Amino acid sequence: KSSYTCPDIMCLLLPLFDFRGVSMTHFFTDNWENVQNFKARPDDVLIATYPKAGTTWVSYILDLLYFGQTSPERQTSVPIYERVPFLELIVPKFRSVKSGLPTSPRLIKTHFPVQFVPKSFWEQNCKIIYVARNAKDNMVSYFHFDSMAMIEPDPGDWNNYFQRFMQGKVVTGSWYDHVNGWWKKKQTSPNVHYMFYEDLVEDTGREIDKLCSFLGLSPSEDERKRITGGVQFDKMKKNNMTNYSTHARMDFKTGSFMRKGRVGDWKNHFTVAQNEEFDEDYKKKMKDPTLQLRTDL
Repeated sequence: KSSYTCPDIMCLLLPLFDFRGVSMTHFFTDNWENVQNFKARPDDVLIATYPKAGTTWVSYILDLLYFGQTSPERQTSVPIYERVPFLELIVPKFRSVKSGLPTSPRLIKTHFPVQFVPKSFWEQNCKIIYVARNAKDNMVSYFHFDSMAMIEPDPGDWNNYFQRFMQGKVVTGSWYDHVNGWWKKKQTSPNVHYMFYEDLVEDTGREIDKLCSFLGLSPSEDERKRITGGVQFDKMKKNNMTNYSTHARMDFKTGSFMRKGRVGDWKNHFTVAQNEEFDEDYKKKMKDPTLQLRTDL
């Protein structure tokens, strides 16, 4: 199929449907064949996350690591969503973000579960960075995002959304399947680096060091400090090149793309009963003892 184009009015009406066992909308699936035939390059870097788990944060960190010194103009003239485009939406043709800007390595992001990633990324041994976030905070952030993003189904009220999230009836499907699937892949693939949102909040510099080690990068100490300071949430929220304020399909009258960026905000949304129900559901679905995602924060 050719690339899918979604008129703004249609984006408001896109229904969820089951796509190969995962809840999706046509906005992200009508280009399936082209996406699966995507030709990755060996130096491509793929950022994979469940929605609202730190995608933009890690995208910006990587863009600064690779291009902050050599192409500083892209930081002030090209939005992050163009510098690090969505795999689901960029093919069949990968568009250079702006004439004259470096395009190698290509930084690409995706919300695909691991089984949807085109085989060329594995064949080319591309570096892949996965970011996981506390499920409760992830749910809250996704709820607010769905309220303002015109490419997402209407979230409805919080109580209804709470149930649908646990059932995986949101775009990209089950959070549990997503984080577990990528964790399992990480155990057999040295090219997957698995990060935790809460670790980035706790010590951004430490996590950037781990990223650099994984990617084989050696920024100077001054550059490392500059990047660590530049990617703090409050600065990114005020930066029009990272806060999505220039994105045509975000309704900023109903919310903010970068809302709080905190750990533990779920406590302001979950009732006691919801927290108990969620914890019981979590125990049933997260049985791998090697994957420790905090739920008590």
